Parts: sequence; structure tokens; C-alpha cells
Amino acid sequence: MNTDFFWPGILALIFFYALFYFLGRVAARKRSLNSTDEVMLAGRSLPLWLAIFTMSTTWIGGGYLNGTAEYTYSSGIAWAQAPWGYAMSLIIGGLFFARKMRRHQYTTMLDPLAERYGKKMAAVLFIPALSGEIFWTAAILTALGTTFGTVLGINFTAAIIISGIIALAYTAAGGLWSVAVTDVVQLLFLLIGLWLAIPFALEHSGSFSTAWQAYGEKKGTLSSLFPPWRGWEHPDWGNYYWQWWDYALLLMFGGIPWQVYFQRVLAARNENTAMWLSIFAGIVCLFAAVPAVMIGVIGDVVNWESFGVSPSEDPALILPYVIRYLTDPWIAALALGAIAAAVMSSVDSSVLSSASMGAWNVYRPLLKPDINSQELAAVQKRFIWVVGVLAILLALQVKSVYALWFLCSDFVYCILFPQLVTALFDPKANRFGAMAGLAVSFILRFGGGEATLGIPALIPYPMVDEAGVILFPFRTLAMVCGLVTIVIVSRVDDLLKRKTLKR
Repeated sequence: MNTDFFWPGILALIFFYALFYFLGRVAARKRSLNSTDEVMLAGRSLPLWLAIFTMSTTWIGGGYLNGTAEYTYSSGIAWAQAPWGYAMSLIIGGLFFARKMRRHQYTTMLDPLAERYGKKMAAVLFIPALSGEIFWTAAILTALGTTFGTVLGINFTAAIIISGIIALAYTAAGGLWSVAVTDVVQLLFLLIGLWLAIPFALEHSGSFSTAWQAYGEKKGTLSSLFPPWRGWEHPDWGNYYWQWWDYALLLMFGGIPWQVYFQRVLAARNENTAMWLSIFAGIVCLFAAVPAVMIGVIGDVVNWESFGVSPSEDPALILPYVIRYLTDPWIAALALGAIAAAVMSSVDSSVLSSASMGAWNVYRPLLKPDINSQELAAVQKRFIWVVGVLAILLALQVKSVYALWFLCSDFVYCILFPQLVTALFDPKANRFGAMAGLAVSFILRFGGGEATLGIPALIPYPMVDEAGVILFPFRTLAMVCGLVTIVIVSRVDDLLKRKTLKR
């Protein structure tokens, strides 16, 4: 960690955090927040422009930007799948899920699951949903801590605690309205700050065409967005081609069953707004990823020794490295504010989403069914602090948080996606089918093992590389088999019930 304080960045950080907190508190004072709809869904009255801002800023988090630059730098653009994968998930969600969810006026993503499979089954499915949100929040805060340590020279722990507490304070005070209003300013700072940093960074690596040519020569086929045709036969790919598709599908469809996504969809004014906000947000996410990709390319081809700086040993630090050493100090401060904005927007959104599910789908139906709106709003605010503190503690203690985030991402893909699809689109899906599908998805997913949790592979999947990593797309296999199981078992159960009634 750099021990020299970067004062322009520290001053910019103080300004940005004060601004975000002020805007969040102002938004809270202008709304009546004594009802569930107001706190969780902004009264279901978000206009299209504001909804696009808050949806886009939620997805463009610190992990999104840092991760895109990291994989572009270390593994090639081909493996920087998150930008277009998550953009496609927003577009697919808008086309097929948003209108239906908004039409039924659900309050959370778990409502259609509770409606179709029962309240207890929805509470069980709350566990993977909550885990994904908490680990995602912790990963974002960890990304922030490493960025601040590199750019500002301040303590990792202090950066995480201060950022988390400020986000929790205005989120608990104003609910979704505070989050949405601050998201507008955060997205503007994000786009302006990162794009302004690019010309300064390019001064040290020539034009972008020159940098791109050098990058292409260095990375080969990995410098393309997609693998080559018949990639499994290409020497650079082989069986990694199938792993690439496994992750691509995980991002495109696993990005849909998140409460942080549906909270904005359900807060839209009407069905059309719900659909279009999702589609336009996908386009914005693609645009916002371009400077992160460019920074990864520049960081890979620039001659770091000419600046008296050693190349970053940790690829995850390449974005703050480029900002710190290849840009003007005040531009670096603005870009740092952009990263802070991205982190804050994702943290507040994720925490609010987790608290909404906990209060609405667990506390209300299982512990206090007769609770009124004012009491439930108060419970949700307490959930915000509980979930937020857990994420902060996790970010401080768990060093493998990125691996855990990916684990919960595919956990959501393998388990929640088939449950949500069948709950919304299969009128014959029932509780027994859901239970069977959950079991099949779980067994096939964790039968492939999980190094992060120390779980060995129990199912002998093919396509194992020298390091013991399974390249076979078993995550997608688990998702598809879970979905098919729900459909088949539900129909068999329905057939048996009808035969029993005839007797």
C-alpha cells in the first residue's frame, strides 16, 4: 500500500461523500416513508429517466469496473464477459420478465415464488438470494478498499467502514427514493470521471489504435470479444471454449433473478416503464464499460518502468494504478470520485434489496403476519443496518471475497433462475416440483466441487485441466436440469393427484 497521502483524491473523496449523504437525506425529507411501498419501491412512481439512472448505476459497481479492467489486462477481453453479459441480462429481463412482474404488482422477487410454491419455500429460496447480495456488497467494498489504498494511500479498513456507514445511513433514512436520487449524481460523476481519465492515460501509450494493435499482438485471439468459430479446436482455447460459454450464460441469465434488479422494475410507474428502463440500462452499462476496457488495454501495453513504477503485481489493481500514475492529479481525483460513486450506488442498492426481502418475505409471513405498513417499514430499516454491517464485516475479514461473489452468482443462476422462470411462466409448476428442482440443481452444482468452500468434486465431470479445474459447463447443466425437473415433477404430481381424486 502506498504510504504517501494523495491529497487531491482525499479532498475529492470528502466532497463526494458529503454530497451523496446530503442528497440522500434531502430525498428522505421530501417523501413520506411510513409505508412499505414508499420505503421499498418509492411509491411505485419512479419515472423512466430516474429509473434508468438508478438501474444503470446499481449494476455499474466497483467490482464491475475494476473487474472489467482486471480481466482485460490479465486474461484478454474475451474473458471480460461481465459488461456485455450483464447488459444482455438487463435487456432479456426487460423483454421477458419486467412487464409481467410489474403487472402483478409484486413487492419483491420472491413474491411469485411464494405465490406459486408457498411461503416456506420462498423463505428457503431467500437464503441463496440473500447470500448473493451480501457477498456482492462485500466484494464491492473490498474493491473500494484496495483502490483507495493504491490511489490515496489511506487505510484499507477505514475506507471500507466509512464508505459502508455513509451508504447505510442515507439508505435507512430514505429507502429507494434516497438511493435513486443519489444514483443520478453518482452515474454522472462515474461517466465523466472515467472518460476524462482516458486521454491522459493515452498520452503515455500513443493513440488508442497503437495501444490496441500492441494489445492484439500480445493477447492473440483473447483480444476478441468472443472466442473463434469452432473454438474447441483452436490451440488457444480447447476445452476452455466450453467454460467460456458456461460463464457467458451464467452472466446473461444469472443476472436476472436478483432483488436488486426487480426492486427497480417493481418501482416503475407502469409496465412499459419497467420494460424500457431495463433495456436502456443495458445499453448504458455497455457504454460505461468502455473506459474500463480501455484502461485495461493501456495498462497492459504501457512501459511502466519509464515512470519509475513497477507493473502491478495484482491485476485487480490495474484500474487504480492507471488512474494514479498515468493521469493528472486532479483528473485522478475526479476518476476516484467516479469509482467511489459506483461503489456507493451498488452498496446502497444491494443492502436495500436484501432488507426488503428479509422484511417482506421472511419476517412478515413467518413471524408477524398481521404487521402494519409503518411497523414493517421500521423492521426493514433495522434489516438494512443488519445486512450492511454483515457485509462490512465480511469485507474486512474474508480475503477470498471475490471467489465467494462468483460462487453466489452461479448459485443464483443454478438455483434461483429455474425457480423464477417456472413460477412466472409455467402454470402447472408446484411446490413438489420446486423442491425436486432445488435438490437436482444443488447436487449437480456442488457435485462439481467448490474450491472456495473446500468442497471436493464428487461427480466425475469430464474436461478437467492440469490444475484440476472442471471446464465442462456443469453450472449450465445444473440450471437446465433443475428447470426440467420442476416442469416434469410438477406434472407427474398433478397427474397423480387427479388419479387419486377420480378414485
